[in-house]
Amino acid sequence: MHKPLLKIAIVGPESTGKSTVAQTIAAKLQTVCVPEYARYYCKNLHNQYTLQDEVNMFYGQVALEDALTSSAKNHLLICDTTILTVKVWCDHLFGHTPTEVTDEIKSRAYDFYLLMDIDLPWQDDPLRDFPTQRAHFMRVWKAELNGLDASYEVISGTGQQRLINALQCILQRYPHLRP
Repeated sequence: MHKPLLKIAIVGPESTGKSTVAQTIAAKLQTVCVPEYARYYCKNLHNQYTLQDEVNMFYGQVALEDALTSSAKNHLLICDTTILTVKVWCDHLFGHTPTEVTDEIKSRAYDFYLLMDIDLPWQDDPLRDFPTQRAHFMRVWKAELNGLDASYEVISGTGQQRLINALQCILQRYPHLRP
């Protein structure tokens, strides 16, 4: 019997440790981590994004996830963000999200989301834009996940404790993943 692929997404506002958590969990659970395509795409945009840039990032994230799905081990794929991030940014920056993005969000399912809390101190990064709006974006993320009727948990804690909390949350929910 073929076991279905379990997809866990790490999401949340800027500077909340998503990439660190996603990479660490993927390593501990011996699978691949789909990186955030936007980090590569935005390197030379100098924080000046167009709606077309967001659409390009959407297609890039979908292609990257699809390409890495076949490399998933232990029937598990960890995603450092999802295309839902494109919707969050489109709505914030442009007041709407293109239909091609919203349609794909409805059809691209994830089994579980870890929503990173804003309890970490802000880490400056040239690709980050809104250090004073993390509480706003936390509310947006909760609303988006609730709107999808997504299964998610908020992950808090600083340093190593955040990583431990994230891993424990997954293993409590999916004990068969224990390494």
